[in-house]
Amino acid sequence: MENHYTNPTRTVAIVGRPNVGKSALFNRLAGRKISIVHDQPGVTRDRLATLCKLGKKPFTIVDTGGIGSGVDASFTEQVHAEVDIAISTADVILFIVDGQAGLNPVDQDLAARLRRVNKPLILVVNKIDHPKHGNLSAEFSRMGFPSVLSISAEHGLGIADLVARTESLLPAFDETQDATPKRPTAIAIVGRPNVGKSSLINAILHNKRTLVSDISGTTRDAVDVPCIIKDKPYTLIDTAGIRPRGKVNNSVEVFSVMRSEKSIERADLCVLVIDAAMGVTTQDKKIAGLIQKAHKPCVLAVNKWDMIKPDERDRDFLESKIQEIRDNLFFLDYAPVVLLSAKTGENMSRLFRFIEQVREDSRRKIGTGPLNRLIQTILSANPPAIRSGKRFKILYATQVERTSSEPIPIPRFLLFVNDPDVLAGSYKKYFESQLREEARFMGLPISLQMRGREKRDKEQKE
Repeated sequence: MENHYTNPTRTVAIVGRPNVGKSALFNRLAGRKISIVHDQPGVTRDRLATLCKLGKKPFTIVDTGGIGSGVDASFTEQVHAEVDIAISTADVILFIVDGQAGLNPVDQDLAARLRRVNKPLILVVNKIDHPKHGNLSAEFSRMGFPSVLSISAEHGLGIADLVARTESLLPAFDETQDATPKRPTAIAIVGRPNVGKSSLINAILHNKRTLVSDISGTTRDAVDVPCIIKDKPYTLIDTAGIRPRGKVNNSVEVFSVMRSEKSIERADLCVLVIDAAMGVTTQDKKIAGLIQKAHKPCVLAVNKWDMIKPDERDRDFLESKIQEIRDNLFFLDYAPVVLLSAKTGENMSRLFRFIEQVREDSRRKIGTGPLNRLIQTILSANPPAIRSGKRFKILYATQVERTSSEPIPIPRFLLFVNDPDVLAGSYKKYFESQLREEARFMGLPISLQMRGREKRDKEQKE
């Protein structure tokens, strides 16, 4: 997974009105597709950040929501707030305009606003896709900015000059600061639309970092948010709400669903957010299935707990609610459940205690002797059924050493058995559950690799 940690002393903000190509430029500078690029105005609503490594030294680039958009007016003010934050923290501003569309009144209003910022600024005339378009940038010179460059973000024209000009305006690179430190733990906040994923991240960060609205699907990009929590580095991945394929309204939402699924794949741990009032829905089960299929560590966050009536919140009710969730998500039985409220902050500290416990358990190593004794205890307590005239036996087992620098590696075991084909799927699930409970691997899927003795002996004879 790519490192999203950035050097905070060298930051470049990309700003402009909707649909001028900010996200296309962001992707071009990032060297990969992070922002969703679409011809529908207002697609980027949150600000995204990553490293640009095209120059001599890396610097942070920040993509912002379009200023002046009339789309989704209920949270246009929040989009503006996101842009203001990006501008205030930037060392250089790239002001993007659409060369083919010409000078726009919104461009002029934004130009007046940016002049008051008093920071190095490059006016970037985008969509100059052909040499014949060169004269299209002339009318933007009357905006009065000393530094003007023509580019085509889509085709990569003029990008090298833009990077060089940007570097000349940035502060010197701090060699004492590691631009690629140890990778933070990537946590994907996933769930269906409007369960409170962005609110949860805001509660974690104690600020309004991501856009929150009662309109389903507010977050369209998978937004990576670097942060430090209790001296530990994290990247919180705020994903677009995953909704059923048949209910996806347009191509932007199709991309968002695909991005959310990819976020699960690249995460070190997933936090599946469930609406406490609605309970587990069919779509929640499908998302849980994606987590299980990706074999990812997981914590279940039951949000909006404040909506449950106080007189119902006795111990029996709590236990029954948790059991109901576990019954509905039985295939994700390894995930601990935390009942919380992003709105009131209730039990928010427990969420990260669970996450840290999962991380700690992932580093647990069981010695070969204790592991084999534990396995025999599990098998003796509930022996596997006889299948095809054979009973499944584990002859020897060992825990596989970690071979990567994953922040939360899943426990892996190599089992030497008599015949893996006689192991029933239900018993394998039981065995994994018992092994996890006894060895204390909370929130972690377990990988079992089996080598059959009888098959190996047969191959040797042949």
